[in-house]
Amino acid sequence: MREIPIWEKSNLTLEETAAYSGIGVNKLRSMTDRNDCEFVLWVGTKRLIKRRKFDEYIENSFSI
Repeated sequence: MREIPIWEKSNLTLEETAAYSGIGVNKLRSMTDRNDCEFVLWVGTKRLIKRRKFDEYIENSFSI
């Protein structure tokens, strides 16, 4: 089985997003708990991060 690099994935787990961005898992969890979060994708109770939307959010943010 071939593993896909993080930068080629469209959706990331919290752990992958933490490794990708340098933001902690707990901070990501609190960011995605908000109802207006545009970069979270819920699959049942599992939360995935939409990588492109997350990149846009980070680029447009002054602080988190």
